[in-house]
Amino acid sequence: MDILRIAAFSDGDTGGNPAGVVIGDALPDAATMQRVAAEVGFSETAFAAPEGDGWRVRYFSPETEVPFCGHATIALGAGLVRQFGDGTFPLILNQAGITVEGFRDGTNIAAALQSPPTRSKAAPPELLAETLTLFGYSAEVLDPAIAPALIHGGAAHLVLALKSRQALAAMAYDLKAGQALMRREGLVTILLAYAETPRLFHTRNPFASGGVYEDPATGASTAAFAGYLRDLGWPHGGAIDIVQGEDMGMRSRLHADIPPTPGSSIRVSGTARMMDAG
Repeated sequence: MDILRIAAFSDGDTGGNPAGVVIGDALPDAATMQRVAAEVGFSETAFAAPEGDGWRVRYFSPETEVPFCGHATIALGAGLVRQFGDGTFPLILNQAGITVEGFRDGTNIAAALQSPPTRSKAAPPELLAETLTLFGYSAEVLDPAIAPALIHGGAAHLVLALKSRQALAAMAYDLKAGQALMRREGLVTILLAYAETPRLFHTRNPFASGGVYEDPATGASTAAFAGYLRDLGWPHGGAIDIVQGEDMGMRSRLHADIPPTPGSSIRVSGTARMMDAG
């Protein structure tokens, strides 16, 4: 099995979120995919095989399958470009059909995914209170302009917007407690966000549901968050940029284009750097 290791949403030739990518003639069975994802050890590994005019894709974290993963989709796009050349590739996920576009950009590969449809709703007060306790935050750290919400763009997330970059940098929590909360509530990640400007955000993404303390770049939550900002009528001007992973020493850059139609797909793009194959 040829396993590509690709860092998605890199900041030039550094940073990004490593993902495993396996492109084969047929998907292995679920138990094999789960085992390989655990052995690779990255937050997600994408498995792809031809199906019809597109690619059947499944995503596995070290501990569980997830319905959609943005950074692994960007990494998969880079892997497909590496093997087949520049192009747009239809992807068939467990619960949706999307596309990923990729093209060579110097020594790296640029890629863009079209997310599944987005939706959002207010976070239940009990869940908000439990999550604030998990992170040791008080309600006073929250940014009132972006209310806590359950957001979705192919996978479910809880978003908490914070008033200060300092509060974001101070994020800490117990992995097992976070895992229990997120799995109970069906959350793939919790997104913590700080708005430096209306179009530039700093984010962090605990991914305890997959057994990962924090992700350095998360395309799925970026898509869901961009859709939520659209639902709020936020002055995004049609696009936002996100810096993630700085506090982990893995600075990553994500860009999201936001069309005006409520609930429509979000285009999330960035660069990907090849790490190695093994």
